[in-house]
Amino acid sequence: MIVGVRSSGGEAGRRSASGAGGGRDVRLLESLERLTDRDRLICRLLSEHRVLTTCQVADIGFSGVRRARMRLSELHQLGYVDRFRLRRTGTAEPWCWVLGPLGASLVAAERGVEVPDLPWRRGLTHELAGNERLAHLVGTNGFFSALIRSARQRAGCELQAWWSERRCAAEWGELVRPDGYGVWAERDATLPFLLEYDRGTEPLARLTAKLPGYAALASAAGHANWVLFRFGGPGREAAARRALAGSPVPVATAALRPGDAPDEAVWLPVGSSGPRRRLIELAWL
Repeated sequence: MIVGVRSSGGEAGRRSASGAGGGRDVRLLESLERLTDRDRLICRLLSEHRVLTTCQVADIGFSGVRRARMRLSELHQLGYVDRFRLRRTGTAEPWCWVLGPLGASLVAAERGVEVPDLPWRRGLTHELAGNERLAHLVGTNGFFSALIRSARQRAGCELQAWWSERRCAAEWGELVRPDGYGVWAERDATLPFLLEYDRGTEPLARLTAKLPGYAALASAAGHANWVLFRFGGPGREAAARRALAGSPVPVATAALRPGDAPDEAVWLPVGSSGPRRRLIELAWL
């Protein structure tokens, strides 16, 4: 389960859609019966998190990338999702998927609002394709989709919450703006955490400058959550750990490569020399 993505579904969704008006909503009504609960989940996640790659969608709900690609292509033909692909140095990048017109109508109907009330617009595909922070957004979403993949593969695990940077900013923007917030659960333990997804583009001073905001958030909330710094390589992680020493809130770091599972024994609390801990083990420290 992912908090905040449940469907109103069924007849209620159809009644909301019928009041929206326009040809787009006629097409929505005509195609609703072809949608699965997984299709609806994909649309809700794209509404909240803006963009997912084919591999990330596969992590979230498919047995493999090929099946995910086939279903996404069908949803694209129906108008529920849109897509773009970046090309760098002559190499085609994976497809990036965003919410399409019918997907926006579906999400609006489920929420009982109008499409203009959503953070969606027709030019979103082009805006994201040209956004200099796209790689950061895709990387952040990949972190959370990898946790969902782990939860699907192991009994007793669950990503109970996944907040976007945008939602975090709406909640805590005056204090701090993490790249995401999550709650990871295993068996009877839960770990709320705040994510800083580092791509090595910021000076280390910018990382340490975020710590007072996290301390202020902990004071306002009456408790401190772990702040997880994800780095792309061991060199950057080692330098950052020296800069983050003496943090007023609990901080753990990891150097993750593509395909690594963030719930495994990759986390090293700041101030500790080892061993590295599994994600849920941070809840016991």
